[in-house]
Amino acid sequence: MTNSQTNGDREELDFGGRAADALAAGEDAGEFDLKQTLRSLSEVVDPVAVAKETISFGAELLKIIVGTSDITPDARDWRFKDEAWQSNPVYKRIGQSYLAFCKSADGILGNGADWRTQERAKFILNIATSALAPTNTLLGNPAALKKAVETKGQSLVKGLENFISDLRHNGGMPKMVDASPFIKGENIAATPGAVVYRNDLLELIQYRPSTETVRSIPILIIPPQINKYYFLDMAPGRSLVEFSVSKGMQTFMVSWRNPSENECDWDLDSYVSALLEAVDAINSITRTKKLNTFGFCAGGITMSAMLSYMAAKNDDRVNAIAYAVTLLDWNIPSHIGMLQSEQLINLTKKRAAKNGVTSGQTLGKVFAWFRPNELVWNYWVNNYLMGENPPSFDILAWNADASNLPSALHAEFLDIFLHNQLTKPGAVEVLGTPLDLSSITADAYITGATKDHLTPWKGCYQTTQLLSGDCTFVLSHAGHIASLVNPPGNPKASYYVGAKPGRDPDEWQMHAEKKQGSWWEHWIEWIDKRAGRAKKAPKSLGNGKYPELVAAPGTYIHD
Repeated sequence: MTNSQTNGDREELDFGGRAADALAAGEDAGEFDLKQTLRSLSEVVDPVAVAKETISFGAELLKIIVGTSDITPDARDWRFKDEAWQSNPVYKRIGQSYLAFCKSADGILGNGADWRTQERAKFILNIATSALAPTNTLLGNPAALKKAVETKGQSLVKGLENFISDLRHNGGMPKMVDASPFIKGENIAATPGAVVYRNDLLELIQYRPSTETVRSIPILIIPPQINKYYFLDMAPGRSLVEFSVSKGMQTFMVSWRNPSENECDWDLDSYVSALLEAVDAINSITRTKKLNTFGFCAGGITMSAMLSYMAAKNDDRVNAIAYAVTLLDWNIPSHIGMLQSEQLINLTKKRAAKNGVTSGQTLGKVFAWFRPNELVWNYWVNNYLMGENPPSFDILAWNADASNLPSALHAEFLDIFLHNQLTKPGAVEVLGTPLDLSSITADAYITGATKDHLTPWKGCYQTTQLLSGDCTFVLSHAGHIASLVNPPGNPKASYYVGAKPGRDPDEWQMHAEKKQGSWWEHWIEWIDKRAGRAKKAPKSLGNGKYPELVAAPGTYIHD
């Protein structure tokens, strides 16, 4: 794999959030309703456009044959980087023919159907056109042929070994990463701290202060249940936790347990109860009646359920809140919306109930097909045709380290996703209490990401209209996970800030100001104003009631 390909993957890390958002989608590779998708394709195809594109494609083919076509691949398209696609007349014509076909295929889709039907049609069409790329075959890939000659066939032998290994150990999907260099607690998830509380569902990690003084109001970070938490504690220098601690914040992290089929009955009640116990522990340890919370991806959904429940019980311990790439309103056009199908959701529920859990790996396969060129065929070519090992990159390693989802919680998230329940007061109950997001009155900091294909930023923006507190919206210029692993110092990083968010996200964006740097710095200024007074940093972690149990990153991270 070339450096440009690897860098491209790092810039396009939207897939990393696929597991978090799978909590809402709950799709399984074996459950995808192909018939419905094909029906969607037939509904969207415009017969007039088909005739027009057929004629256009034929005319372009004639130009390609005689050498007068001006079609060139996108400079960012890794598939056509080899110079043979420009210099070799045969490969040049093959590449131009493929690109002309893709352009015409895209042109046959009309705009008459609803957006969910259009997304299903785009999905199946994208899978088909990406699979037909000549670079997916040995003869159609000049770079792979050159390497086979240079290595006297050893690259093909290695590629066959990789293929067999992936069949046996990776569910037949090309492996994305070599995770062997990354050791939890050493070079990832390495911020010093200790588990100070544990229940069946979570471990609560308290991080050791690195400043002489800390702010009196602590912060609890809530990650999604189907991802290990350490995307928020990546390598030193790229860790949000480390950054928060360095700014004097008393920082706590939830590390969710990876459930087995024996924990199939864990539901939203279970997770909210576990979080409330963590809140009690934090208040006791920090000797304060207040705390701030930060929910990431589907962790933000769980946080919202807890906050609405607390509001109904007149529990005002949460002082300020934050959300990152979290959808609470699912009625916004997005790739994931194509899965909003009653038939599909019911099928998924049955499969989950039968198995007890839905595996993170299974969910990951489907979301990889949302970006087939980058997340499937890229590694197919690298691992099998080029005979290379997959790259070693910490975020990719984290992405492959998914957790399971208990069937009870899965079913509840599916209903929230299908019926957009969180936007309807009383449609969801937690611990016998109807939820109403408008009852949440704490100041809120909400982020979205411009390149997020799973939780589109306009959907994240809608959270500002569901809550009753003073809301600040920040738009990161990155993808789903790249927007989260976003430390200061990256010269390419930027974000948008604007006035108080109104009803129209486009109007907000029109007047927003672009800032260079990481939104982490903007968030820390925001939370600092809501984190209480400065006090001397504690010399030890936990307290008599909640002692240190084990050093961070704890035990549940290894499940």
